Amino acid sequence: MTMSSKRMKALAVLGTGSDVGKSLIVTGLCRLLFRKGVRVAPFKAQNMALNSFVTLDGGEIGRAQALQAQACGIEPTVDMNPILLKPESDSRSQVVVKGKVYEALDALAYFERKETLFNIVRDCYARLASEYECVVIEGAGSAAEINLRDRDIVNWPVVELADASVLLVADIDRGGVFAQIIGTLDLLAPQERQCVRGVIVNKFRGDRRLFDDGVRLLESRTGLPVLGVVPYLRDLRLDQEDSLDLARSRSVQFKPGLTNVAVVLLPRMSNFTDFNVLAAEKDVALRFAASPDDLRGADVVILPGSKNTLEDLEYLVTSGFRGAVESHVQRGGELIGICGGYQMLGQEIADPKGFERGGTSLGLGYLDVATELDEPKICRQVQATSLLHDVELGASVRGYEIHMGRTSRGAAQPCFRIAASETLEGSVMSEEGASSKNGRIWGTSIHGLFDQAGFRRGWVNRARGRKGLLPISSSVSDLVTTQLQTELDRWAEHIGRHLNMDRIYTLCEGR
Repeated sequence: MTMSSKRMKALAVLGTGSDVGKSLIVTGLCRLLFRKGVRVAPFKAQNMALNSFVTLDGGEIGRAQALQAQACGIEPTVDMNPILLKPESDSRSQVVVKGKVYEALDALAYFERKETLFNIVRDCYARLASEYECVVIEGAGSAAEINLRDRDIVNWPVVELADASVLLVADIDRGGVFAQIIGTLDLLAPQERQCVRGVIVNKFRGDRRLFDDGVRLLESRTGLPVLGVVPYLRDLRLDQEDSLDLARSRSVQFKPGLTNVAVVLLPRMSNFTDFNVLAAEKDVALRFAASPDDLRGADVVILPGSKNTLEDLEYLVTSGFRGAVESHVQRGGELIGICGGYQMLGQEIADPKGFERGGTSLGLGYLDVATELDEPKICRQVQATSLLHDVELGASVRGYEIHMGRTSRGAAQPCFRIAASETLEGSVMSEEGASSKNGRIWGTSIHGLFDQAGFRRGWVNRARGRKGLLPISSSVSDLVTTQLQTELDRWAEHIGRHLNMDRIYTLCEGR
């Protein structure tokens, strides 16, 4: 079927609950539309996530919308995710509006700003709709949050704004799929129910024929077509911002012939997607460590980013991780800190303006750096070259920084030379990060530094050398990067086989 080039009807993918797969369904639909020649863009009015991405102009958006933009073949912009909520505690979130920090608010204060924020949502959507032929909208949580309906700015108000056709996604893997779908539809207001054009059953495992009766029952009870039953796709390596399979990651086995990496699972951990590509290397075993015992056998321990560095630093001390990390270092293991984790490795973290909890906290003391939390928040993409000891000198790194802290380096050696910091006066080179003399303890503010195949392979080979293992050709890591870049098409082709795409395309054309 050939798509027309006229303005198309927006699609909205809403869910029966959180983590039913809305983000990836939107990603796949965007990719399929893009491959048909449609100028398509993603949109999520309000996102809550600690995994974020920095746009070219220094705006911060949800990682999922960056992936969806990639699926569309376009550069991510803040219009695709005008409001991003980054939880700082169980009751307060940092609110990012159009890519910039707006304010830290509790839920009640946030809801009081509904009108102001929805006007911003409306403007951002209007710009996307004027530039692209089709917009694929992602909802948040459940489509039937009846207690929040009067404060909703992400589900039904956006559907109404866009006059969108709604696809309802349910997760059969968690059980109760009939209650999910029928219950959700039953709770919708009549005008909302009329917008729903079909149902997608996601994450199916087993023989699809065994669910034929289920499809007939759903269609009979709801009067809606089941537009597809999407099988669970194993080993899909696409960045996802809200899901972390702890059971699977904790069960990863460390082995003598591998580089064994343990990433400490902090309560407020952010940007766990930093490690997706590293985990895809065949000679790397990567485990998220939920307890100090999970560090046993690790060649490398990584302290990841954090949305609340001071609280997570205290957690390391009170949970026993500090002692386990010290034992790891004494055994000659490598220790890395990224962003908040880098700040924790220093001598102290000062919070004079109370951005987190105020006061000054002693760091872990492994690096000669000190951090002060201050405004403005730094969000920028960077290009850099490696200065790390025994890693290929000059290996290229591309990534991004997202942090409030200003970290000053004392006598420690820098890790990277940044060459892509643009100012009004032109390009300014600077040195970034800090490393111990032997290079086994180091930290950086750069997220995504393992995404570049050359640096990643050089770093893994350094760790292999310490174990007496032979280096592996960089072509192996090049292949990993190439394979990950094809995952978008693999996922799109997968859902394309299992969804009634002719009917979905018809909805896009308003028929």
